[in-house]
Amino acid sequence: MNVRIPSPLRSYTSGSAQADAEGETVAEVLLHLDRKYPGIRFRIIDEQDRIREHIKFFVNTEPVESLQHSISQADTLHIICALSGG
Repeated sequence: MNVRIPSPLRSYTSGSAQADAEGETVAEVLLHLDRKYPGIRFRIIDEQDRIREHIKFFVNTEPVESLQHSISQADTLHIICALSGG
């Protein structure tokens, strides 16, 4: 499937805005991505295996709240990073 990578995480993908990955759930896709791009998962998932507060996922146009959300090879997983500042 196609995974859309947000700008703040593109340093892991050598600047690429998208990556190919495999898996039947969002969790499996992230593990596959981490094997290809070591360290990227930790920027998305915390030490308790929870989605970090500033990260949102969409499968195609559907918001995803769980890492166990089903996904197919025909889908696109969008990883969205919230911006903050002060």
